[in-house]
Amino acid sequence: MHPFVVLMHLAGAIMLLLWAVRMVRTGVERSYGAPLKGALRSARGGHAGIAVAGAALAVLLQSSTAVGVLAAGFATSGILTVATGIAALLGADLGSALVVKILSFDLSALIPILMFLGATMFLKFETRAVRQTGRIVLGIAFILISLSMVGEATQPMRESAFLPVLVGYLRGDPLTAFVLAAIFTWAVHSSVAAVLLLVTFASSSVLPLEVALPMVLGANVGGGIIAVWLTRGMETQARRIPLGNLIFRTVAALLAFALMLGIELPVDRLGGTAGQQLVNFHLLFNLALVLVSLPFVSAVARLTEIALPETNEQKETGSALERPDSALDRSTINTPGLALACAKRELLRMGETVETMYRPVMDLMDSGNLEQLAQIRRLDEEVNRRHRDIKLFIAEVNRGQLSEEEARHGIELTDFAINLEYIGDIIAKTLLPLVEEKTHKGLQFSTEGWVEMCRLYERVQANMQVAMNVLISGDIESARQLVEEKETIRRIVRDSHDQHLARLQSGNAISVETSDIHLQTIRALKEVNSLLVTVAYPILAESGQLLDSRLAQPT
Repeated sequence: MHPFVVLMHLAGAIMLLLWAVRMVRTGVERSYGAPLKGALRSARGGHAGIAVAGAALAVLLQSSTAVGVLAAGFATSGILTVATGIAALLGADLGSALVVKILSFDLSALIPILMFLGATMFLKFETRAVRQTGRIVLGIAFILISLSMVGEATQPMRESAFLPVLVGYLRGDPLTAFVLAAIFTWAVHSSVAAVLLLVTFASSSVLPLEVALPMVLGANVGGGIIAVWLTRGMETQARRIPLGNLIFRTVAALLAFALMLGIELPVDRLGGTAGQQLVNFHLLFNLALVLVSLPFVSAVARLTEIALPETNEQKETGSALERPDSALDRSTINTPGLALACAKRELLRMGETVETMYRPVMDLMDSGNLEQLAQIRRLDEEVNRRHRDIKLFIAEVNRGQLSEEEARHGIELTDFAINLEYIGDIIAKTLLPLVEEKTHKGLQFSTEGWVEMCRLYERVQANMQVAMNVLISGDIESARQLVEEKETIRRIVRDSHDQHLARLQSGNAISVETSDIHLQTIRALKEVNSLLVTVAYPILAESGQLLDSRLAQPT
C-alpha cells in the first residue's frame, strides 16, 4: 500500500477518535451538566474528597481538561479555592487514566449493540435527555471503531523501511519522544485520545515500550498544558488551578523520566502485552501522582500566587467586559438589506453579553461572592447601550424605502432587542438582589430545592444558546425545539413549585427560610426563557407552524 494512503487511513482514524471523544463529552454535558457541576460544587471530605469527585467527573466526561475548566470557573465565583481546584484536577487526571484503562479492553463485540441503541435513542426519541444519551452511546461505539481503524491502518507500517529508522532514533533520544508526545497531546486537545493512540501503536508493535513509555509521560505533561491554554483568558484566580496541576504533572513526569533513564523499570509485571503494560503504567503514574501530591496542594497553590500575581483592576474585570466595537455600520443606512444584517450582528453581540451576565448567577447564588456583582451590573449598562443603539439604528433605516418583508424583519429585530434588554434587567434587578439577600442573611437552600433550581437554570442556559442559533440561522426545526422547550420549562417550574410547597407543609426549616428567594428565582428563570422563545415566533408564524391561540375552541 502506498505510504500516502496509509497516512490518510491513519489520519482519518485519529480524527474519528478525536470527534468521538468530543461527542461523548458533549452528550454528557448537555444531559447531565447540572448534576455534574453540583457534584463538584458540593464535594466534601477535604482535598481527598474533591479529588475523588474530580476523578468521577473525568470518567463521565472522558476529559480531565473539562474538569479543569469547570474548576477554574468555580474558582472565579469563589466556590473553590485554588488548592481545592488543584486537588480536583489531580483527581481528574486519575479519572482520565481510568477511562483509558476501560477503553483499552477488547469491546469490539459491543460495537453493533452500541450503534443500534445509540442511533435508535438519538433518531427515534424527541426527549432531550434520551437523545443526548444516544449521542453518548454512539460516541463510545465510534471510539471503539476508531481504535480498530488505527490498528488496521498501522499494520502496513510494520513493513515500512522508514519506521525502524524513526523508532531507532527515538529509542536513542527518549527526550525527543517525550517532547513530541507532549506537543501532539496539546495539539489534539485530548490526553485520553493521545494515550489511546500510543497504546494502540504499542499493541500493534509499531512502538516498542522503551519509546512508548517516555511518550506516555510526555502525553501527561501535554494534557496539563491543554487546561492552561484554554483558561489563558480567564481571571488570575482561575488560571492558577491548571498551572498548579501542570507543575505537579511536569515535576512528576520528569522525575519518572529520569528514573527510567537510570534504572530498568519492571514494566513486564504490569501485563502480558505491551498495550496492557503501557495502560497500567499510565494508570499507576496518575495514581501515584494523586497520592503523593495531595499533601502539597496548598504549598503549590501559594507558588502559583507568586507565578501569577494579582493584576490591576482593569485586567481583573477585563475578559468579561471587553467587547468588540459596534457592528452598526451607518454607511449601510440607505441599503436596508445590509443595514438589517448589521443590526442582526449587533443583536448577536448583545445576546452574548446577556449570556455572560447569566452564566455565573447560580455559582454566585451558591458562593455568595458579592465582589463579582458589580462587574455583572456594568455588563447590564452595556446591554442597555446596545439595545438603545439597535432601536435607533433600525428606526433610522425605517425612514428609507423598505420592502414589506424588510420592514417586518426590522420590527422583529427591534422586538427581540427589547426582550434581551429585559432579560438583562431581570438578571441585574431581580436575580442579583436575591443573591445579595441570601448572602447577607447567611441562608442555605435545601438539597432538593437547590437541585431543582440548578436543573431549571441549566435548561434555560441551553435554550439561550439555541435562541442565538435561531437568530442567526432562522432554522425552522431549531425554532420548533425552542418553542417546545417553553412547555418543558413550564412543567419544570410547576413541579418545583409543588415540591417546594410540599417541603413547606412538612415543616422543612431550610425551605421555610429560603421560600421567597426560591420562588422568585424560578419565576425569574421562567420569564427569561419565555423572552428567549420569542425569537422563534416570527419564523414559525411565517411557515404556518404557530397557532394563534392556545385556547381550545368552544363546543
